Amino acid sequence: QVQLVESGGGLVQPGGSLRLSCAASGSIVSINAMGWYRQAPGKQRELVATITSGGSTNYADSVKGRFTISRDNAKNTVYLQMNSLKPEDTAVYYCNANIYTHRTLRYRDYWGQGTQVTVSS
Repeated sequence: QVQLVESGGGLVQPGGSLRLSCAASGSIVSINAMGWYRQAPGKQRELVATITSGGSTNYADSVKGRFTISRDNAKNTVYLQMNSLKPEDTAVYYCNANIYTHRTLRYRDYWGQGTQVTVSS
């Protein structure tokens, strides 16, 4: 079994910062891409940022220049540094990882349980 455990969400004022973490554990052989998605109330889940195993990154236009995704391959962990937060960033943030395990013998997507980020004064 594989688990993705997120942490770091919370309440922050507009203009503030938060850092999200997501650690993958279990019978992992290899991790391909990792990423962050978010879902605001009444809206569809959307991509925030992704990072490949080699470190190439991709961002949604709405977060470019404010958010930074990074990963520590030795710890199977992905991070999302969020600066200059806006009320429209309020959402549940989900971690995603494409993982090859001893059990599945192929890559498949796994999701974390989500962490709430609220930007409000």
